[in-house]
Amino acid sequence: MSQRNPTQMVIDTITFPFRALALIESDRWGLSSLASERFDYVSREVIGYCLDVGCGKHNRFVMEFLDGKGKGIDMYPYEGLTEEHLVDDLSVLPFEDESFESITFIANLCHIPESIRDQELGEAYRVLKPGGNIIATMGNPVAEVLTHKVVWFYDKVLKTNFDMDNQRGMSEEEAYYLLDGEILERLTRAGFKRIVKKFFWTQWGLNHLFVGWKE
Repeated sequence: MSQRNPTQMVIDTITFPFRALALIESDRWGLSSLASERFDYVSREVIGYCLDVGCGKHNRFVMEFLDGKGKGIDMYPYEGLTEEHLVDDLSVLPFEDESFESITFIANLCHIPESIRDQELGEAYRVLKPGGNIIATMGNPVAEVLTHKVVWFYDKVLKTNFDMDNQRGMSEEEAYYLLDGEILERLTRAGFKRIVKKFFWTQWGLNHLFVGWKE
């Protein structure tokens, strides 16, 4: 499992504005990318065999940060994904009850269409073992909007290809962020208990995660 040491975390904290504006996709120059940083924080909360919902390119979280101890799924055929990663409907997960110790939604709860958010979180609860946890990350609303504006600028003006949301296309029911109140309400409604919020201090508190438990 790849986790940053305290020295690296101090360096990442100091350089956070540069890392955010430079949109470093992979770790370089002795700095962590924002994606690696999210994966690092989430991996520290995973307690066992994990389902990563909306895994994205190369199933990177499971393969690099969990040493392959999990299953990544997505609806869009991002680079590096195969048929075994692709599902037709994330609101009906193709797994038996109580199949996983942890379930992760990394920076993507807001991309679940609003009309099926409760259903998808209910499915997450179903396939989670008793004593297992759900981990979901979400950025500060202002930071999320600014980040998407910066990404848009890079892709439009500099002809990069950072914006995975535009790559697959966003539906009208998706959003660039969810407020904490909605996340807490939906996790509670799905049945999760002892929900806690934890900030990413190396991102100056502008990103955070929620951890809830199935008792």
